Amino acid sequence: MNQLSSLLFGRADSAEEQHAVTYAKAVRRAAPAVVNVYTRSTLVDPRSLRPRTIERQELGSGVIMSAQGYILTNYHVVNGADYIEVALQDGRTLEAVLIGQDELTDLAVLYVQAENLPVIPQQPELESQVGDVVLAIGNPLNLGQTITQGIISANGNTGLSSRGYIDFMRMDAAINRGNSGGALVNSNGTLVGINAAAFQLENQDIQGIFFAIPYQLALNVMNKLIKHGRVTRSHLGVSGDAVVNAAGDRLISSGQQLYGLSITGINTHGPAAEAGLQVGDILLEIDGQHFNSVPQALNMIAETAPNTNLALTINRNGQQLTVNAITRELRR
Repeated sequence: MNQLSSLLFGRADSAEEQHAVTYAKAVRRAAPAVVNVYTRSTLVDPRSLRPRTIERQELGSGVIMSAQGYILTNYHVVNGADYIEVALQDGRTLEAVLIGQDELTDLAVLYVQAENLPVIPQQPELESQVGDVVLAIGNPLNLGQTITQGIISANGNTGLSSRGYIDFMRMDAAINRGNSGGALVNSNGTLVGINAAAFQLENQDIQGIFFAIPYQLALNVMNKLIKHGRVTRSHLGVSGDAVVNAAGDRLISSGQQLYGLSITGINTHGPAAEAGLQVGDILLEIDGQHFNSVPQALNMIAETAPNTNLALTINRNGQQLTVNAITRELRR
């Protein structure tokens, strides 16, 4: 059929049909492992003159991470719940047990006892890139499983020094109520993050900025919650800037070579102050290991067990010194 006939009769060229862009394969791989999460909580009604209880119901999503029955969801979805239920895409409905939760990363781990569970495709070594196409899978507004599409605009901090939403992965795949805790996957259907929230400012309607917990961070937190029931983070009580030389000139472009972390603030009663560190010291190594960024340095400290003695190599006024500091658990 020639081009004119195609236009007259509305038939598409077969070669064009074969090259249509589709994410159907990715959805088929990932969607069965994304569950609906329903919770119920019993609360005391503060507006009632007589003490009475009211029931609150919450809606969210979750991701089946292992055939053993572990599911990742958001802390804010299940926090305070008296009863948790998950609904699989194959029609099964299961009661879930809360294994542990971590408020700082807005993550929680659930457990269900069942066989033949679909598991989300995972690749621990995968490094997502800004500009990657992503699909957000969840149950928005309890309308049923829905997929939205976007791109990654910022990768986020994958270590335990993450400070919550401000450090999370950013993307523009829509996240609505009920999407929280669902899967963010790439165009191959591989998990790259756990959907968390939309960016909001009071009295401002902002669209297109949504957050997801990076996969590597979510996996790390999940493993700690399964093993210990909680997540511990260490700190030294310091803040600082990346610098490119001993003079303390700040790193201002990605092409510059990192020299170290110039300490700009020290908590008065923190481990760094007790160890004798000073504002202006430049941290070069942590226990003999160099770092490539400020977040990496903070992650190395955060992921060290509390009460660990760390040998810190610093530059102080042009002189290289080693200072020993004992990490302390970070408390919220």
